[in-house]
Amino acid sequence: MNTGLLTNGFLDVEIDPSLNIFEEIKKLKREKNAILLAHYYQENDIQDVADFIGDSLGLSQQAAKTEADIIVFAGVHFMAETAKIICPKKKVLLPDLKAGCSLADSCPPEKFSAFKALYPDHLVITYINCSAEIKALSDIICTSSNAIQIVNSLPPDQKIIFAPDKNLGRYVSEKTGRSMVLWNGSCMVHEIFSLEKISKLKSRHPGAKFIAHPECEKHILDIADFIGSTTALLQFTTKCADQEFIVATETGIIHQMQKASPQKLFIPAPPTNNCACNDCPHMKLNTLEKLYLCLKYEQPELIIAPDLIEHARKPIERMLDLSAKLGL
Repeated sequence: MNTGLLTNGFLDVEIDPSLNIFEEIKKLKREKNAILLAHYYQENDIQDVADFIGDSLGLSQQAAKTEADIIVFAGVHFMAETAKIICPKKKVLLPDLKAGCSLADSCPPEKFSAFKALYPDHLVITYINCSAEIKALSDIICTSSNAIQIVNSLPPDQKIIFAPDKNLGRYVSEKTGRSMVLWNGSCMVHEIFSLEKISKLKSRHPGAKFIAHPECEKHILDIADFIGSTTALLQFTTKCADQEFIVATETGIIHQMQKASPQKLFIPAPPTNNCACNDCPHMKLNTLEKLYLCLKYEQPELIIAPDLIEHARKPIERMLDLSAKLGL
């Protein structure tokens, strides 16, 4: 645990190194009627102190069901935006406003708007890992777990733009047989896995199942034993009888996999760089100390204009309506 001077949005505060931050966070949550949401990719300490752990949309939906006045979202910027869109009357805090997302950043609203204008007869399906502005330019939002079903639910002659992740879009296109116009965006975490290193790792662990997130590149997915969303990967490792897994997604999820199946071995798939694991630098900007300061001072707060909230909510609601009709 780090101590000392921390910069947290608007704050420069010296934290007493003797402070029990875990207990202080619990106390502040009670005093302020706040809930803490932690994405699977957060550091272990943050996951362990969270009220809810999961994927971005599921966390926001959980928050909407509570009577909490304050949501602290330990994740990245677009996730906090999604929470604000779904829970507009609640105060939404993000421990570090600089916690962005390479995928969301790869789709600037101005450029995407111009791109969309080139295909006026296309329906825009957008992966939820995008900014509020991109959501507002979309017709339907999807997640990595429902994207295939959403696309399959549309008429065969419906032309589609899929954004912002080209790898997820290509995977969905292959699974549905639908030709889609893909925005050229990607996630830095899921694009640096090394096929050569993974192949060598598989040879050293011949009994291990190789599991991967669909944001990975095609040559990685082609050798996967199972492909699924972060939640689906966790569920697979829990239910699968195999005892070893090589995991091709952000390493934060391994904490929950290990907690759910302590007798099993989970090995992070190696990236092309010299690091031993594959961490998202944006996710890891959030720390327990920043979380404490965020709760204490109720800053930084995520603010979105009401009209943007309204426009961004509509494609999310359309996804939820479709999901309900499809029984997802």
